[in-house]
Amino acid sequence: MKIISKSVNDTINIGKRIAKNLKPADIICLFGELGSGKTILTKGIALGLGIKGVNVNSPSFVLMRKYLGKFPFYHFDFYRLKIPQDILKLGYEEYLYNEAISVIEWADRLRYLMPDEFLKIELSIIKMNSQRLLKFTARGRRYKELLEKIHEDIRD
Repeated sequence: MKIISKSVNDTINIGKRIAKNLKPADIICLFGELGSGKTILTKGIALGLGIKGVNVNSPSFVLMRKYLGKFPFYHFDFYRLKIPQDILKLGYEEYLYNEAISVIEWADRLRYLMPDEFLKIELSIIKMNSQRLLKFTARGRRYKELLEKIHEDIRD
C-alpha cells in the first residue's frame, strides 16, 4: 500500500488512523532518510493512542522513550547506533515483546535483530515542501490483517 502525504498535518492524521487499529504488542518499523517524516508519523500515532500534553520528539540521545496512553507506547530511535550489539545492551527485546506498542525509527540499524513480524513503513521525500510517500509492507499474519484495516480506514 502506498499513500502520499501532502503536509505535516496529513502525516500526523495518517499516524492517528494507524493508531486506531493498533493492539498491544504491535511493532511498527520506520525506514527513511533524515527528514522524511518518521518522527512526525510517530507523533500522529502517539496522538491516536491518546498521548496528549507530551511533546513526542525524536529520542535520539536516549534511544527510547516510554509514554502512557490507551496502551503503553515505546518510541525507539536508533539513528545514533553504530552496531546491533549496542541495541542488545538496552534489553530491547523486553520492550518489544510485551504488551506495549512499539515504533522504531531507523529500524534498519537492527539488521539481524529485526523482529520476524512487524508493520514496515518506508517514508521518502517527494518534494521539499513536505510531500512524502509512505509505503506500507506487512511482515506476518497479524500485520497483514492490520494493513488491511489501515487501508480500509484511510480510504474512507
